[in-house]
Amino acid sequence: EVVKTLIEAIVLVVIVMFVFLQSWRVTLIPVIAVPVVLLGTFCILRLLGYTINTLTLFAMVLSIGLLVDDAIVVVENTERLMRDEHLSPLDATVRSMKEVTGALIGIATVLSAVFLPMAFFSGSTGVIYRQFSVTIIASMLLSVLVALTISPAMCASLLRGTRLRGARLRGARLRGAREHGASHRGPFGWFNRGLERVARGYQGGVARMLRGPLRWLVPYAAIVGAMGWLVLRLPTGFLPTEDQGYSFAIWTLPAGAVLPRTARVGEAVEDHFLGAEQASVVMVATISGSSSSGVGENTGVAYVDLKDWDQRPGEASTAEAITRRANAMLSAMRDAKVFAPTPPPIDGLGSSLDFDFQLQAAGIDRATLARARDELLAAASKDPRLAGVRRADLPETPQLHIDIDPAKALAHGVAPSDIASTLAAAWGGVYVNDFVDRGRVKRVLVQGDAPFRSKPDDLDAWYVRGASGAMTPFSAFATTQWTFGAESLSRFNGLAAYDIQGTGAPGVSSGEAMDEIANLARTIPGTTSSWSGLAYQEQLASGQTLALYAISILVIFLCLAALYESWSVPFSVLLVIPLGIVGAVLAATLRGLDNDVYFRVALLTTIGLSSKNAILIVEFAEAAYHRGASLVDAAVTGARLRLRPILMTSLAFVAGVIPLALSTGPGAHSRVSIGTGIVGGTVTGTTIAVFFVPVFFVVVRRRVRARPLPG
Repeated sequence: EVVKTLIEAIVLVVIVMFVFLQSWRVTLIPVIAVPVVLLGTFCILRLLGYTINTLTLFAMVLSIGLLVDDAIVVVENTERLMRDEHLSPLDATVRSMKEVTGALIGIATVLSAVFLPMAFFSGSTGVIYRQFSVTIIASMLLSVLVALTISPAMCASLLRGTRLRGARLRGARLRGAREHGASHRGPFGWFNRGLERVARGYQGGVARMLRGPLRWLVPYAAIVGAMGWLVLRLPTGFLPTEDQGYSFAIWTLPAGAVLPRTARVGEAVEDHFLGAEQASVVMVATISGSSSSGVGENTGVAYVDLKDWDQRPGEASTAEAITRRANAMLSAMRDAKVFAPTPPPIDGLGSSLDFDFQLQAAGIDRATLARARDELLAAASKDPRLAGVRRADLPETPQLHIDIDPAKALAHGVAPSDIASTLAAAWGGVYVNDFVDRGRVKRVLVQGDAPFRSKPDDLDAWYVRGASGAMTPFSAFATTQWTFGAESLSRFNGLAAYDIQGTGAPGVSSGEAMDEIANLARTIPGTTSSWSGLAYQEQLASGQTLALYAISILVIFLCLAALYESWSVPFSVLLVIPLGIVGAVLAATLRGLDNDVYFRVALLTTIGLSSKNAILIVEFAEAAYHRGASLVDAAVTGARLRLRPILMTSLAFVAGVIPLALSTGPGAHSRVSIGTGIVGGTVTGTTIAVFFVPVFFVVVRRRVRARPLPG
């Protein structure tokens, strides 16, 4: 699916470039960058020890739209100089490179700076981030290298020069006969006329905004406020739910339930999946006597193998939908508690998508902690925002407690060690030695026969040999009684603890569910809490989010300040970032997505894309300002000259990401999370930002003192 998305992205990007460039010869120049950069990126991944996996291919899809941007900037600017200045392809290429080299380096610096901090994060999130970081940074650096070397050479070789008709065009506007012209016939003519109208309207709009730039900071502040409000209300999560091609169910019976009774529950679970879900299920394997909750006769697990994704079309046939229906149907069983957790989105990262909440003792004994656990489970069962909250271990079971009277045992000459060894051998079994049977080594275990250890009274018939060799019955110094006790005693971080699992109700994100169960636990005195498993990774990732954004923006600022030797240029660029983020968050909100790891990658990409568009405008505005133009004229000039390449690169990037946003099939939720955020962020980071960047340039530049002397 990801390879298919990669191919679709390449095709769509080529189509967008051809629509703008309207010549296969010209389109070939940025297209050549795609295989060159991709092959180079594969080599770098190999050298760094990375593999071609789902995450690196995700990054490749993102890179498709980015890596052609640099070549598009070179081609578009060269062609503009040939059209407007009537230069030969070679002269236009040389001059074009003088104009755009700084912008290309600045774009590569910004995009690398955005993704570089991701490579240094720890935990499972850091592993995911590093896949994106290394892949995108490698492709961006190679893209700039291609744009500075191969693309200029191809421009000088493939672009056709301008031929002037001197006498007949004297006193009139010069027009070049070139391969790629503004054709006014056919579909290209309609497109070019529309683009020219957009450009004229855009130039006039920017000029009007710059008559009073300060007043436009008010709607900008409103957009920033809307962005903050949307970010705060966006549900948080760690990883989106993915269809892994299988499901499973766990059931627990009351304490003391025997194995045949547990097996009957397993048959009912199997009947449900092979009956109601037979259109989506290949087979079901059930195990009675063991599950992730522990080992005991009153527990079991069923593993459900689903059909291939192509044979399960529609949302109703996904693993998530099958699991949801199983929970609804099997929860009505009165003989057992049955849960069908959602498998983890990444194999090996937790046992399920449910949270693992560790309720720990803080100065209380285990019996009090058990009552606190039951109180928390009762409160969680009434909470409408939580679902499937349960203890992760088996319930307390009946246990036979043997009371040894030390005085009586000593009086009979029986040592405690002799009592313990006799109990272990008779009732538990002990290893003696090995023997060879038909060429195979087998173990010898000694244990009392079942009829002589099936009832508590059978203990009285067992004897212990004392120090004198006399045999003393257990009835002489021991009594028995029935009690209830835990199958296992767990501790977490050195404290007595109980593991509680659960998930959010439909429509409630994992982050909101974690907050809800933590708030309920805070009301129980004498306890503290911790997270483990996938929930711990989610908490760790959420704590790193602000640091990730802050470090990325700081690195962008410092890199631009060093590159342009100016404080004004970085501020003009960074002010555009909220305009992209608001679109990404709005798109995620409208599609009901969570603020998960993949969406954060989309936000970082949006930050880089928004900064890239701002750099293109500010670079040309700075050049015009240093040539002697007024501040407003320089801003209008930079906006006018860079509108076409900004639209071309942004549309090419959106076209490359559209397959991600519309993905279906296995792994679709991750691709949708990335694609939706990037499409929304790129749309607002282009349509709104192109108007505000000139405003930012004028406002910030007016805070700088005198203009540097030309030359």
